[in-house]
Amino acid sequence: MPDFQLETPVAFIIFNRPDTAARVFAEIAKAKPTKLLVVSDGPRANKSGEAEKVAETRAIIDRVDWDCEVLTNYSDVNLGCKIRPATGIDWVFEQVEEAIILEDDCLPDPTFFRYCQELLERYRYDQRIAMISGDNFQFGYRRNDDSYYYSRYTHIWGWASWRDRWQNTHDLELAHWPKVYDEGLIYDMLQNKKEAEYWAAIFERVYRGEIDSCWDYQWTFACWLQGRLTILPNQNLISNIGFGVDATHTTTECELANLPVEALDFPLIHPFGVIGNQTLDNRAFKRIFCKPLSLRLRSKIARMVRGFLGQ
Repeated sequence: MPDFQLETPVAFIIFNRPDTAARVFAEIAKAKPTKLLVVSDGPRANKSGEAEKVAETRAIIDRVDWDCEVLTNYSDVNLGCKIRPATGIDWVFEQVEEAIILEDDCLPDPTFFRYCQELLERYRYDQRIAMISGDNFQFGYRRNDDSYYYSRYTHIWGWASWRDRWQNTHDLELAHWPKVYDEGLIYDMLQNKKEAEYWAAIFERVYRGEIDSCWDYQWTFACWLQGRLTILPNQNLISNIGFGVDATHTTTECELANLPVEALDFPLIHPFGVIGNQTLDNRAFKRIFCKPLSLRLRSKIARMVRGFLGQ
């Protein structure tokens, strides 16, 4: 894409994984953003050797060798994977109106940056759209030749959004959840009893503090509360290379690990209307979220084995 210039700020969320962070940084460096905002958590005091890993990961940012304004937001203490990404994204949108956001294990195809930039511009003032994601979990299935579709799912392995979508909507404590639950609004949001029950159970656990290590469920809830859609590409643009025993959440291999990416063609083919794709969303729910019993049992056994081995 020799005629493409990345002008959109890129936010890079890093922690203690210099190997994956270096690979993602290499793709950012190829895109040469004019502004790079880096968010990092601090090391855990009880984790031997982590301070060195965090320092090694942060040192990767010193490799910026193109014309680029670099802003950093580094925590001296460990805030955790709920507070640090959320406060980091808060900080990002205090600095810029819109941004492309990558975590240190989300490896993008080079066309991801142009895709995000063009759609950030196209939908900048369209409040129906919450964000643009680079993820496609349809495993080759597509309904048409459009470059992307509209979804209710807020996949965040490589995404982009605007300040006015994030600020004053993302709420880590899910303050509005009791009212949504009491009035049965989750069923109105999803129009699917099984799916509504699935997500109601998750939101209830988040609200009660039983799931205290995430920020993305709250983002999903915020977008649904506002009736907003996510743009998803019709082919996968992000590969999560972070699955493994040293990961925070993605500690077991699954079919979403290391998905291949495919370059997107330009000019983009836009859908003719803004309609949530229920067919593809239903496929995603059944394939990704509503796991068959055999897969749930296999995952449980894997966790038990890791616990027995002390991993």
